[in-house]
Amino acid sequence: MPTASGSKPFWTPWAIAVALGVAVLFVAANAHLVSVSFGSQPACVPHLQASGEGAAGFRAANPSC
Repeated sequence: MPTASGSKPFWTPWAIAVALGVAVLFVAANAHLVSVSFGSQPACVPHLQASGEGAAGFRAANPSC
């Protein structure tokens, strides 16, 4: 978008740099969340074994132990 004098506005490179920086930060943050989620898989944790052991208790979907 040229100005009255025919030159480009000064903010265009800054706007592109900021937009790219935000996009890179967003991708990096999500990559970090995914890597942490795969790296922090819990070991065997105590859980209810049968559905009748507690009215409001939680059971593991696929217990590994």
